[in-house]
Amino acid sequence: MVDTLTPAQRSERMSRIRSRDTKPEIALRKALHRLGFRFRVHRTGLPGKPDMVLAKYRTVIFVHGCFWHRHEGCKVATTPKSNTEFWNDKFSRNVERDKQVLKQLEDDGWYVVIVWECELDTHAKAASTADVLGRNLRMRLAEKWK
Repeated sequence: MVDTLTPAQRSERMSRIRSRDTKPEIALRKALHRLGFRFRVHRTGLPGKPDMVLAKYRTVIFVHGCFWHRHEGCKVATTPKSNTEFWNDKFSRNVERDKQVLKQLEDDGWYVVIVWECELDTHAKAASTADVLGRNLRMRLAEKWK
């Protein structure tokens, strides 16, 4: 299938894709905040600039887009039909960078949580994900103080 947009139109459309403050990210932030969790957003100085940092729990949270970070088995993680070689290279670089960032953070003593965009596509799913995440964080904190 041939791209029906001109290069300028495609560039303009791609420039509108956000890297921060996405709808799934905001949904998770609101749900966690409602549960009483306080965090910093996009804290620089940490590898990968995590979407949320819960310093009290020594935890970082990344909200990954299924398409860009290649969520296995997800219907959103498709590969474009045109310029396939470019996209495969780009996706493999993204996945490799994610692995390096994860390793760096874990080596520095951070607990890393990755939440996929498809797990947050409704308010109910975001609330449920935040609830499970909150219980896990509180258990980790309780074990730390034993």
